[in-house]
Amino acid sequence: MQTLKKPILVVSSGVHATQDGLTSTVYVLLPILTQSLGLSYAQVGTIRAVYSGMMWLLEIPAGILSERFGEQRLLVFGLITAGFGYGILSIADSYYGVLFALLIAGIGAAFQHSLSSALISRVYDGPSGRVALGTYNASGDAGKLLFTGVASLLFGVGIAWQEVVSGYGILALLVAAVLWLGLRRLRLPGAVSMSARNPSTAGGWGIRDRSGFRWLAAIVFLDSAVQDGFLVFVAFLMIEKNIPAGLAAFAVVATLAGGVIGKYACGHLSARMGVVRSLILVEVCTAAGIMGVIMLPTVAVFFLLPLVGIVLQGSSTITYGSVRQFVDEARQSRGFALIYSMANGASVAGPVGFGIISDIYSVGAAVVLMAVVTLLPLGMCLRLQAGLNRVGQ
Repeated sequence: MQTLKKPILVVSSGVHATQDGLTSTVYVLLPILTQSLGLSYAQVGTIRAVYSGMMWLLEIPAGILSERFGEQRLLVFGLITAGFGYGILSIADSYYGVLFALLIAGIGAAFQHSLSSALISRVYDGPSGRVALGTYNASGDAGKLLFTGVASLLFGVGIAWQEVVSGYGILALLVAAVLWLGLRRLRLPGAVSMSARNPSTAGGWGIRDRSGFRWLAAIVFLDSAVQDGFLVFVAFLMIEKNIPAGLAAFAVVATLAGGVIGKYACGHLSARMGVVRSLILVEVCTAAGIMGVIMLPTVAVFFLLPLVGIVLQGSSTITYGSVRQFVDEARQSRGFALIYSMANGASVAGPVGFGIISDIYSVGAAVVLMAVVTLLPLGMCLRLQAGLNRVGQ
């Protein structure tokens, strides 16, 4: 098992980078789609919500299916499906065509987070587990940064968005082929599909402390609603500041650049400071950063956004790293599936809700509300700490 640590982390991180890169490309596509299709802010939120909605619906079934079929087959299936979804998106010419394409891509995206997180948690123990999950989470943000950065540059030099999207779809299929070949080698020792080969002796979902797990899930929901809402609407906030749409898309890239650092750094932060203290620090800094984005001049905002990204997205490493403490080892896939399902549910509710508020009032008002929601988990942290104490933090 020791010799499989690095290979499993590398494979999981590669899948995460590709899938999250595909998912985040939607953020930089939204301003372009809005101009070409004449969308309202509520429709913008709905486009993002369809993608996240399929992940929300299928995250738990994916975790359960992995116990029967093994993680490796489902990881490959997810990449193939996401690639086909992007292929359909490249030929979509209407609002409903875009929704259908992203529905397919969202199905594929559901088959990765809980599966990879369970694989990593199975081979890493103690504080090294938090660092490994932090590395895994950072790989997703590296993929987000790479895919969105390349897409923004290509849009800027005049490449049609359809061509960029079709290229990303082909890339997903190529990564699926490489992944399958790599996982066939890893499968030989029998560690990757352990959940399929070692039925759990624990009953149900294997949750060791239900109260603590519920508070963790509630914090993840609020956190994810703000994260996704901010990434969807930060470009539109820049447009309201009279920034051209092409340049406004770089606000997403700048935020994601900070997220790469934040996902990794917050894994170390929680290992040193503890879950609750590090979470409180990160949430307060996030709220302050969001308010700074609203109030500061445009040039200053672009310098601030990477710092906002560090804390905005780094918090998920802290919360996801606590799942393994609340769930029995043999049910890790299910535990992570529950948490990721909660996060994806928030990614449905957040963009739609903030989009409606943007239509009624303004994007600025919606972003102010995001800062307020960021502070709500502070009142839940003591309950979370009590749960962690009960399971022996």
